[in-house]
Amino acid sequence: MKDSSPITEPIGQNLIKLIGNLCFSVFVFSVLIFTVIAITYQPPDPWLESAPALTRLFTQSENATFKNDNSLLNTGEDLQLSAASPDSGANPITEAAIERAEEGILGPSSKANPGCHEMAGGAVNCSDPRILIAVEKFNLRAFKSIVFLEYQAPVSGSKPDECDVAWRFRNKKEKSWRKYRDFRRFKMEIGDNCEYKVVHSGGWHSGINARRPSRSNATRGTRAKISTPVRDDEINDTIPSLGSDANFRKGRYLYYSGGGDYCKEMNHYLWSFLCGLGEAMYLNRTFVLDLNMCLPATYNPSNKDEEGKDFRYYFDFEHLKEVASVVEESEFLKDRKRWDKSNKKKVPVRKVATYKVTPMQLRKDKSTIIWRQFDAPEPENYWYRVCEGQAAKYIQRPWHALWKSKRLMNIVSEISGRMDWDFDAVHVVRGEKAQNKELWPHLDADTSPDALLLKLKGLIAPWRNLYIATNEPFYNYFDKLRSQYTVHLLDDYRELWSNTSEWYNETMLLNKGRPVEFDGYMRAAVDTEVLYRAKTRVETFYNLTKDCKDGINTC
Repeated sequence: MKDSSPITEPIGQNLIKLIGNLCFSVFVFSVLIFTVIAITYQPPDPWLESAPALTRLFTQSENATFKNDNSLLNTGEDLQLSAASPDSGANPITEAAIERAEEGILGPSSKANPGCHEMAGGAVNCSDPRILIAVEKFNLRAFKSIVFLEYQAPVSGSKPDECDVAWRFRNKKEKSWRKYRDFRRFKMEIGDNCEYKVVHSGGWHSGINARRPSRSNATRGTRAKISTPVRDDEINDTIPSLGSDANFRKGRYLYYSGGGDYCKEMNHYLWSFLCGLGEAMYLNRTFVLDLNMCLPATYNPSNKDEEGKDFRYYFDFEHLKEVASVVEESEFLKDRKRWDKSNKKKVPVRKVATYKVTPMQLRKDKSTIIWRQFDAPEPENYWYRVCEGQAAKYIQRPWHALWKSKRLMNIVSEISGRMDWDFDAVHVVRGEKAQNKELWPHLDADTSPDALLLKLKGLIAPWRNLYIATNEPFYNYFDKLRSQYTVHLLDDYRELWSNTSEWYNETMLLNKGRPVEFDGYMRAAVDTEVLYRAKTRVETFYNLTKDCKDGINTC
């Protein structure tokens, strides 16, 4: 056997060690790089990622052919999940909760009921807690898209075997914590095992004996000329008062005045308004809010800008007060005037004449009032300019603070409830886009009645409730679809904003006794929310046409 060379052996061993050390170094270096990437990388937040798109949407310049699609209107409750309700004690009523309640009422010997045969031939006792148990079980089976929050005690209906029951609920697709109310009439019977059973349920708001008494009926010596609807007592959009002079003086306020945002498109208004509110939150100040709005011509049948609109017609002022510190402008000016009149020392005010003074520069300002004055020519006087540049890194627009008006949402719930929450919907965009063949060459043809019928046959089962959210002005345009579907349009529910409606009476109170028009912005808001509650939703620019939403070559 030949002996190995004493020189060759160390060289081989050293080479192996060198290769091993090199591989280990590469491994350690790779792990280090991977660790650094893992620590520093942040996955895209869909909410933050939407900011550039929102910026383009709300700040793009207008021209004659390239306008925003105003047929759908998103607010905070549509864009993200809202915070939990302040009254978090309202737990959903589930099958397990009903079973526990049933055990507590009936006990272990519930089947032994000597009065069963006597009850079977007579009237039902609506105060019997078993009636409510039967109704709760029925509702959970019948309305699977609803979260039931609380019930009132059943009362007698119009016949001996009928009971009227009221409850509060929330649609499962509702992203806010608001509650809505329904009351229905139930025909009851008693089965062989002495259990109450629902034979038939009436439609939306059919249980009139279970509704709250109208406030106006409580006034003696008056006779209502029209039937007064039930008022939503949960709406509290009263204007808050600062109270004493001392309370006013303790506060810190951010006041925006003037500006070129007035009578601009609502998207522009919201982008600017939320900039101001966001700056107030950043500075930890109370935002001075002017409730008077100007609705642009786009949403008005008169095709003219209309001033004197109330913020509360469109948005939930109660929710805004709960999540942000705001004071109404006239109250604020009145309190300031009273203070200056009764005190030698005036309220410290810092006037800011340009948006170029950033929120960061105002962060440590001790003045009671920071008064931003937007007196420059357009576009230098737009409120949203405050949130541009470096400020965009610090100011968060509080979309969560802006919800649609509860009065409009009550109309949404009524429309959905009349369809028993079991409906599909199609969003049909027409209007100016359908007329503009250069930017949307196929839209008009793709949304014609024949094309719609052909498309929808492959997407929605025949004879379903079909709600059509649209900006098409002609009511009979969709008549061909009635051969295959039970068609519902917003104008089918005109009585919900007629002069006998809850909405009409409530908005008149806000408008000092003057009627309020149900304008185009309100129509689009209601259409949007009904569409979002559909079981199947068909969109124009994703399902019906190959045209791009923002015009040719923009997909």
